[in-house]
Parts: sequence; C-alpha cells; structure tokens
Amino acid sequence: MADPTNHNQAGEVAPSTVDKQAPSVAEENAPSTNEPEATSIPTANTPDPKAANPKTNPNAAQPAAAAPAKEKPAAAAKKEKAPTVEDKPFEEFVQQEYLPALQKAIAQQGVPDLQLSFTKQKLPITGFESAEECWQVVGKWQQNGQRQFNLYFPDEDIQGKKGFSCNEGKKPSTLESFLIDERKITLDLLVFGLVQRLNGQKWLGRN
Repeated sequence: MADPTNHNQAGEVAPSTVDKQAPSVAEENAPSTNEPEATSIPTANTPDPKAANPKTNPNAAQPAAAAPAKEKPAAAAKKEKAPTVEDKPFEEFVQQEYLPALQKAIAQQGVPDLQLSFTKQKLPITGFESAEECWQVVGKWQQNGQRQFNLYFPDEDIQGKKGFSCNEGKKPSTLESFLIDERKITLDLLVFGLVQRLNGQKWLGRN
C-alpha cells in the first residue's frame, strides 16, 4: 500500500491558520475605507483619559461639575405694624383723639361742665416773658370759683417736652414738667396723667 502523499510532496502549500483567520479579524477590526469608525483594538499610543492632563489632551476625562449650591429660602417679610392713633399728625391727634377722651374721663370724675379748647398762644405765666407761642390744651369749669388748667406742647409733639399749670381765678404762677419720666407717650397715658394731676390738686370727685 502506497504512503499517502502530503502537501509538500504534492507540491501544494498547506493553508496557514493565520491566513484563515486574517480576513475575519481584519474585517471586524479594520476601519472602513468609506467612513471613519473607531475600533476597539487597543493601542499603546492612547493615554489613559483619567491620568491625562485635560489642558494638553482633549481626550482626558473632565471632572464632574459641582452641584449648584441650594439657595436659602428668603426670610419671611416682617409684617408692618398697623398705624396707631398716636401716629396721627400732632394737631389731628389732639383734636380728634385727646380732647374727646379727656372730656369723657374728667366728666366721669364729677365735672360735667368742663370746657376744653386747643389753641396756640403765649405761656400765661406771671413773670415769664416770652414772645413765642406754643400749642396748649386749656380746660375750664366753675366750682367754688373758676378753675383752669393748661397743658403745654412746646415741641408740637406728644413725645416731646410737655408742661402743666393750673389756677383758680388768677393767672398761673408755676409751670411744671408733665410726664417727663415716660419713654413712650400714649393716648391713655396722656389722659390718665392729667386726671391724676387734677385729682392731686383736689379738683375732682368729692374734693
């Protein structure tokens, strides 16, 4: 029986396994000649994107952008306080608020014939010469002779300086300070202070 003839003896060249695989490998990984396409074949020339400097290598991985800081909620606007009667202009306050409240309070003290007025005039103080005028609340009534009191507002402001004087049938000779120790003057305090001062004069009630 004759020995089988191998490829070398027959003059044939056996196909290499590399030649068998090359077409498929080249077809899968080689870039197309028609349009550019990135391949998955690693190369030693490509730097690690994480290790490269982004200033010199545009392929370097960019750091993640920091999350924007949360804005603090705006503080709730403070509610504005409602205006009070004391916030009215001086003359308006005295005429609309103080005189009616004072009339009622003194009437409750047993003085039904009180006559109140609000006028700008010179200080009626004996021996006190002044050409300046100031706003005054003047109260008069008859009881054992004519009684009169004056409440002075030289600053034209209920929170400013205030004075007091009183007399029975003659001009007042003494000018006193009025409510000088109070930090904030209110309508009720102005009424109470004057009633208390007249009561101390023994002009109210059973006095």
